[in-house]
Order: sequence, then C-alpha cells, then structure tokens
Amino acid sequence: MERVVGIGGYFLRAADPAALGAWYRECLGLDADENGLWRQGTGPTVFAAFESETDYFGSRAQQTMLNFRVRDLDAMLAQLRTKGADVAEETQEMEGVGRFAWVTDPEGNRIELWQPA
Repeated sequence: MERVVGIGGYFLRAADPAALGAWYRECLGLDADENGLWRQGTGPTVFAAFESETDYFGSRAQQTMLNFRVRDLDAMLAQLRTKGADVAEETQEMEGVGRFAWVTDPEGNRIELWQPA
C-alpha cells in the first residue's frame, strides 16, 4: 500500500492574505518564503478526527485547526500577548503528551500551540 509521508501544506482563505502571512511571521516566527515554503523542525505530527459537534476548534464554522509545535509554550504565549494577539487564558496539560494553549489569528482561525512532553 502506498502511504503519505507528511503534511505537504496547509492553506487558508483570507480577506487579506499578505496581512495574515505577516501576522504568522511576526507573531509566531513562521519563516516561510515568498512562495509559502517553510522548512519545519522534525518532530511528531498528530492527525486526528473530532466529533462534528466539538467546540475544541472554537467556532463551529471552523472545520480544521492548525497545531504548531513550540519549544517553550510560556515564552511563546508571552510573545503573542506582547504583540496584542488574541490568546486564550486557559492552558491544558496532558500527562505524557505535553502542554497546550490557543491563539486566534486576525482572520478568526483558532490555532493550537503544543509543547510536547
């Protein structure tokens, strides 16, 4: 059986694509080039389906949620708050998995940040 070998891209609709791209660079440090190519660090990726009625993604209109691995969740959250980003107050810890927090980008997309255990 042929298998996929990784995530090849994640694409977002945006009212202002240039501004949204700038937000991801300036607030999250995502250093994609002019074509969107981003060489990410190696590490785990989770692919999971959720119940259609979940509130985990925030708005029910949001069908998917992007999750970024981070080295230091507390430092990332402080950086985002300094830049005025919409950061959720709550965090979550799952034993053996890691810590989680959420930020909403300027287009209203809820993003999960994960510091693996």
